[in-house]
Amino acid sequence: MPMFLRKILHAMYLKIMTVVVFFAPSSRHIVFAGTGSSSQLCEHIIRTGAKRVLVVTDKPLRDLGVVDSAIAGLLAVDMDIAYYDGVLPDPTFAQVVEGAAVAKAHGSEVVLAIGGGSSIDAAKVISAAATSDVSPAEWVGINKIKHTTLKLYAIPTTSGTGSEATIGAVISDAVTHEKAIVMGDCLLPVAAALDADLILGLPPHITAATGMDALTHGIEAYIGVWERGTRLEDARLAVKLVFDNLALAYHDGKDLDARNGMAMGAYYAGLAINQVNVGNVHAIAHQLGGKYGIPHGLANALVLPHVLEFCCQEAQQSLAELGLLVGIGSADEDSAVLAQRFITAVRELRAEVEIPEWMDVIRPEDFETITQQAIQEGATYPVPRLLDSSNVRQILVNIAKPI
Repeated sequence: MPMFLRKILHAMYLKIMTVVVFFAPSSRHIVFAGTGSSSQLCEHIIRTGAKRVLVVTDKPLRDLGVVDSAIAGLLAVDMDIAYYDGVLPDPTFAQVVEGAAVAKAHGSEVVLAIGGGSSIDAAKVISAAATSDVSPAEWVGINKIKHTTLKLYAIPTTSGTGSEATIGAVISDAVTHEKAIVMGDCLLPVAAALDADLILGLPPHITAATGMDALTHGIEAYIGVWERGTRLEDARLAVKLVFDNLALAYHDGKDLDARNGMAMGAYYAGLAINQVNVGNVHAIAHQLGGKYGIPHGLANALVLPHVLEFCCQEAQQSLAELGLLVGIGSADEDSAVLAQRFITAVRELRAEVEIPEWMDVIRPEDFETITQQAIQEGATYPVPRLLDSSNVRQILVNIAKPI
């Protein structure tokens, strides 16, 4: 399809989405933040009168005692708690069905997600599947969940996805490994706790990858072309917090101030993409995750600077503003110079936290499939420039093992 026609269709799609979200119901969302905030969330759940809670998490977090620490307030009052700890990276619909079965057998009244984006995303769809006999795969898309779901709460233990602040969940097909997005107002947690105490033990490589994920969210929300809500303000806060705190948290995982900064940065980034969605970085990164199992934050980090170069002209003013925000220039300098400096700063931050520039699992024989899927997904986002085959291929060459 010619690019001019793709641009027309893209503009029409964004206008339709503007109408859809205008008529969508509003959400009420509570956030407890800071040291000990997980206890505040537990107190809140108790005050609602809930008696039976399903905790959705992964087994490593449970074995490490992180889950018990997070729900100490619930354990102290003998709350009837069931656990589903079968969530794996890139959760599948099969895991959702398993978790929902536990909730139904237990008679759970609420769902509490504890973990990274995988656990929170799985818990979102479990909260819907627990009150329905419909296959969760039928909810792929926007606002297809029409029934009443279980109340959902979230305690993130990484600082990256911002899923605690969004209405979307990414679930994978167990056979094809393709990632599907389920979106709906009912999937926004009614309350979340940003408790940095639970993140202090996060390993450096996960700190790096999840932190770059949050940065990607903030940047993509800021350079997108959909003017909506507080996306600019939230995105700016996210980008500044990540630039100020990621390297500190990476080099000293016990730095509580840096961990708090990253927790807030990821949250603000989640708020931003919840209003305007993501962009071309995700369009490519989702394919890398589905094809090779590359963790989402790492995939985003691999692709991010290359996509920024790709759309630098179209997003020049926005990138320049972010450059000023992170302190790498002055307002009297040319915006093109500032934009390039910001891209360089992204590369330098990525190098500081030891994210690789390429990965040897990315294979040239897969480029065509990845390219076409990325182009198709990217057209559903409010991007400043639509992807094309030659540029996606070049990005893939740049992040694959050098020949």
